[in-house]
Amino acid sequence: MQTEPDNAKEVKKVIKKGLNTVTETQKERERERMEMDAANKEEQQHQQQPRPSPMRKMVTVAAIAAGVQFGWALQLSLLTPYVQLLGIPHKWAAFIWLCGPVSGMIVQPVVGYHSDRCSSRFGRRRPFIAAGSAHVALAVFLIGYAADLGHLLGDRHDRTSKPRAIAVFVVGFWILDVANNMLQGPCRALLADLSAGNQKKTRAANALYSFFMGVGNVLGYAAGSYTHLHDLFPFTSTAACDVYCSNLKSCFFISIALLLGVTAFALATVHETPLSELRSDAVSKSEGSEREPFLGEILGALRSLKRPMWTLLIVTCLNWIAWFPFLLFDTDWMGREIYGGKVNKGRLYAMGVRAGSLGLMLNSVVSGFMSLALEYLVRGPGGVKRLWGVVNFLLALCLGLTVLVTKLAQSERTFATATPGNGEALPPSAGIKAGALLLFAVLGIPLAVTYSVPFALASIFSNTAGAGQGLSLGVLNLAIVIPQMMISVTSGPFDDLFGGGNLPAFIVGAVAAAVSGILALTLLPSPVPDLSPAPELSPSSKPANVSGSK
Repeated sequence: MQTEPDNAKEVKKVIKKGLNTVTETQKERERERMEMDAANKEEQQHQQQPRPSPMRKMVTVAAIAAGVQFGWALQLSLLTPYVQLLGIPHKWAAFIWLCGPVSGMIVQPVVGYHSDRCSSRFGRRRPFIAAGSAHVALAVFLIGYAADLGHLLGDRHDRTSKPRAIAVFVVGFWILDVANNMLQGPCRALLADLSAGNQKKTRAANALYSFFMGVGNVLGYAAGSYTHLHDLFPFTSTAACDVYCSNLKSCFFISIALLLGVTAFALATVHETPLSELRSDAVSKSEGSEREPFLGEILGALRSLKRPMWTLLIVTCLNWIAWFPFLLFDTDWMGREIYGGKVNKGRLYAMGVRAGSLGLMLNSVVSGFMSLALEYLVRGPGGVKRLWGVVNFLLALCLGLTVLVTKLAQSERTFATATPGNGEALPPSAGIKAGALLLFAVLGIPLAVTYSVPFALASIFSNTAGAGQGLSLGVLNLAIVIPQMMISVTSGPFDDLFGGGNLPAFIVGAVAAAVSGILALTLLPSPVPDLSPAPELSPSSKPANVSGSK
């Protein structure tokens, strides 16, 4: 017979066992609840994960590059000779182009910073794209009518220099470069948004942008090389505007129509979801109770750059030191060094400029096809950096060969006998012209890579670091505009120091391209590959931040 203490012990054991059972059940339920919460949270995050947009939307946005580049091609092929016709000496013509790098250094980071935070109901990037297109149209009008406005303000035809026309031209050119930077940065940022961090889509989007740049270049250089385009716009010929000037105006009218057309179509078919107040609050909280000023954020972004991004900036900077002298003076090189012409004297210079426009058109055709092949060429070991390094060596070789072609043209040049006493040389032989045009065409290969690979790498590196696309592309733009400023300030006086030609700047470019190629192959890291392929979207799916077409 059990005693009372024994019964009490049994009761305590039963109670303790029951309590343990209840505790275990509660723990099990709590564990299940936590697992369910974690699963729900993971599912929510997965549902909120940005998805790449359909390729057709990327094509539509990238097509804006054709409109932008059409006008840019006209600048490169016609405006340097045009400003010299207005009375600006060759050694000072480069300073006119200084406004592009200066505006790019200021405008693109500012626009990128604010477009990352824009809470407009039209989206983050689209308002800047629309404003940029409108200002490009205004600027092109001012440039085209600079001679007419200068004449209206008091310029005289019998004087070589036309200061009022030059002033109108410079104002229009500054507006044009500011507007181009306001337009191109958000376009590339929108393409990065549409890619949603997927590396393959990012490379494809930037390759498409480069392809349409080639399309715009082909159209622009074709228009610039056609000397009777002004016949389609007879109102462009005025007392203050000769055939060359009226042809330039006609080209710019087409440029305005093309840019506004492709921009309107893109804005009407690709719609962004506005940055919500909730998202803005989250960004504000993550940045601290007080938002850091813009300049502070730019400096902070530069200080916090990782080694891959710094290497990218250095390689890009050297790459553009190589490119900008040729892009600035390529048609002038054809007119002066290859054809032996002189500005405002005789026909050879104008013939050389038109031949240079043809060369730039060939360059753009090759660049366009190269852009389509980029995605296949970057596959394999070393992919992107190997490709960039190799084409930089090709760029260095081509820039070096400009010296050989120039010397051959000078050595075979003879004075015309049909018109004695005019002191003007004959045009170069077919072989010399073919050699110069071949250099233009081959340079389309590295140009396609320059217009695509750095921007794709910047987008990929910024995704890894969690930075805004607009600000990251604005920082990359600093590596483009700073060398352009250096070349704009120094190339004219530097060339004048060595006799007034374009070759010294081309040689400096060749050396910079070779160094850029070495750094790309040895120091530039390859981006970490995507861990998983991008999910395919159903027709009804909508990517983050971009709504379906209406």
